[in-house]
Amino acid sequence: MNIQVGDVIKLKKEHPCGSKEWEVLRIGADFRLKCMGCEHQIMISRKIVEKNLREIVKKA
Repeated sequence: MNIQVGDVIKLKKEHPCGSKEWEVLRIGADFRLKCMGCEHQIMISRKIVEKNLREIVKKA
């Protein structure tokens, strides 16, 4: 998987604010993602991101 910091990704499930798009802020064993709708930040494991990834919307 070729995800870089700054990419915008779309996941299967939407955030409670209604947005499915997330900006990648940090990559490692965990990802730090920022919601594009409400700007809430989360840490989520790489395994879960890879499983729930739909598409890479915008490359950095």
